[in-house]
Parts: sequence; structure tokens; C-alpha cells
Amino acid sequence: MLRLDKFLKVSRVIKRRTLAKEVCDRGQVTVNGRAAKAGTEIKPEDILVISFGNRTLKIKIISIQENVPAKAAADLYEVLEDVRPLRGENEFFN
Repeated sequence: MLRLDKFLKVSRVIKRRTLAKEVCDRGQVTVNGRAAKAGTEIKPEDILVISFGNRTLKIKIISIQENVPAKAAADLYEVLEDVRPLRGENEFFN
């Protein structure tokens, strides 16, 4: 098992661990349908939903590792859903 904020950084879903911690602590991440803090322990098969701004990313954890090369980072998870507003739908944010 691994801390949620560390996984988000290692997997390159969020580039910096401090930002990953902030996103978690603001309640923008759920693990298996429950709000999760940065220190939440995660494991393979967990489903994460991350909301940043007007984008929502739903991923399934495939593997947990402490460190991986950048090229292998995307192999740690599977994208189940990536929702972004259509161009022009939210003019103020595009």
C-alpha cells in the first residue's frame, strides 16, 4: 500500500507531491466513492476520481510502486473516464 499523494506524484497524474496533497486535502479526490485525504492508503484495484477545475479524471490503480521511470508511470493506472467540457461550453475557463 502507498499514500494517495505519493501515488499521484509517482504516477505523474499530478506533477508535484505538494500539489497532490493540496488537491486531496481540499476534497477533490475520492477513493472507491469516499472522500480521501493525502495520507489515505491505496492499493491495486482502487478507483480514484480526481476533480481539477472543470476536468474530472477517473482511474483504476493497476500497480503500486515507490518509484518508476517517467515512461512507465502511465502503466500504474488505467483511465476509465476523462471528462472535460467541450470548447465554448465554458468560455470563461477556456
